Amino acid sequence: MFVLIVLALVLIAGSLFLTNRKDFDIIVVTFPNGREMEAEVADTPEKLLFGLAFREGLPPNSGMLYIFETSDRYRMRTKGFKIPVDMIWVDESRHVVHMVEGADPCSQDPCPLYGPPPEKARYVIQTLAGFIKLEGLVPGMELKFTLRL
Repeated sequence: MFVLIVLALVLIAGSLFLTNRKDFDIIVVTFPNGREMEAEVADTPEKLLFGLAFREGLPPNSGMLYIFETSDRYRMRTKGFKIPVDMIWVDESRHVVHMVEGADPCSQDPCPLYGPPPEKARYVIQTLAGFIKLEGLVPGMELKFTLRL
């Protein structure tokens, strides 16, 4: 009987641990003025395809960080988005190479494509529209990425 109780406690503790785990990683993006953004990492085919689609909103200072396997001149779209977003293309050395402000949501095809950047990018950040202006971002600024555990 004692063994069954211990086993039950172990299973309950394990299930609590597993259900409290996040389904995504968070990268803290630090901007030149010191402001930090918590960005959900889009690093699976599904997240790279859908991104922020179907979300009703975003908390302040948050967004999605698309991480591509290689640097290239990626184009983005807002199909299925419910909120306007700013987009920031970032190169391998984490310098801003291109930006789009206030990309509107698109509910049906054909949806506009944004980009490509003038230079190859490895990352794209999408966040609430107005962020670029609020932060005073310009191409060439260096960002810092830190994994939040």
